[in-house]
Amino acid sequence: MQFGWYINDWANAAFSATVLTVFLGPYLTEIAKNAADAAGDVHPLGLSIRAGSFFPYTVSFSVLISVAAMLLTGTVADRTGRHKELMCGFAYVGALATMGMFFLDGDRYLLGGALLVVANISYAVSVALSYAYLPGLAAPDERDAVSSKGWAYGYAGGGLLLIANLALFQGHEALGLSSGTAVRICLASAGLWWALFTLVPLFRLPSRAGAAPARTEAAAASDRPAAGSSLRELGRTLRSMREHPLTLLYLGAFLLYNDGIQTVVSQASLYGSEELGMDQTSLVTAVLLVQIVAIGGALLLGRIARRHGAKRTILGSLVGWVITLALGYFMPAHQPAWFYALACMIGLVLGGSQALSRSLFSHLIPAGREAEYFSLYKISDRGTSWMGPLVFGMAYEITGSYRSAIISLLVFFVIGFAALAKVPVRRAIEAVGNPVPERL
Repeated sequence: MQFGWYINDWANAAFSATVLTVFLGPYLTEIAKNAADAAGDVHPLGLSIRAGSFFPYTVSFSVLISVAAMLLTGTVADRTGRHKELMCGFAYVGALATMGMFFLDGDRYLLGGALLVVANISYAVSVALSYAYLPGLAAPDERDAVSSKGWAYGYAGGGLLLIANLALFQGHEALGLSSGTAVRICLASAGLWWALFTLVPLFRLPSRAGAAPARTEAAAASDRPAAGSSLRELGRTLRSMREHPLTLLYLGAFLLYNDGIQTVVSQASLYGSEELGMDQTSLVTAVLLVQIVAIGGALLLGRIARRHGAKRTILGSLVGWVITLALGYFMPAHQPAWFYALACMIGLVLGGSQALSRSLFSHLIPAGREAEYFSLYKISDRGTSWMGPLVFGMAYEITGSYRSAIISLLVFFVIGFAALAKVPVRRAIEAVGNPVPERL
């Protein structure tokens, strides 16, 4: 069963790495610039925004919508026990939308925005449901290792596809392809990869996630929420979480610092291309380095957590993120070697900080409500942050500088670190009635 769960990360990481992190940001920004007026603005839905802000704003918009979608779907999954069916269903919707990006060219930035919204919402819901499996996959003392291994699989899968895409992009002239066509093939390949490997969890995972026993069909049917009740379900979940304020404090800390992490990841290619003058080959190479180093980073931080505890290890990784962000701000333009070094630093702290955050949160969830709680957790996870892209886009909108935009993200790491440091993790686990692992 663990193998099927690992391969789910292997499958969906292609969307996060190839689409969100590498190709779509610079490509969609270029398409938006093709459609811009003389002032450099585009006008989606009658709004006037800089073409360079369209991609981060669209990511932020998609995540705001996905909040309600994740919560409603998570609640339905917990009550019906159909976690796998919903998880794989959303995965295939996202994969189809991603494959549709092959038709993104010219000045069709609205098509790109629409496909990004559909794909990112589907990705968020599918991954939130996959996280709900973690409490049932491993004993409390094993979850850090299992979660870290899952992230390692994800980076390995995303990295393998990036290698193929890098070869395609570098050789596009020899193949008689334009650079735009090569990018569109790379985008579509992520959707195909996602769809193909989702077959493994579809056949290997049980329908119900988590450790709680399945409810009867009658009980599930009696309180199944209506399709239009997502906002009421959000309010109900938040009200119930007041009974577990320490879980809520941890979630708030995570939403802050991980929003910063995810914004760095999703906007790195945009920053590299627009501010540092990196070409597409350099961007893909850098992200590939992130993927490779992150495999070792996830496993390394997992081992450190085994000795020093997950919380201390996460706090240490946040210090690493602050240093990395500061170095990125001062990085000289047109220097690929420095950009590659920054990519290695990101990879070292990326996988471990997220894997350990996921496993630590799994201890703070009341049994039987895994998908519902992880739906809130997923508001700020791989590719689904919204506060960070919004701040990033607004900083660029105001200053016209991506350096100012990237340094504005420091606030997420500093406040998130302070909030996490105040969480008494042992008391929080005891408060929800879960067994306490030996090391925290």
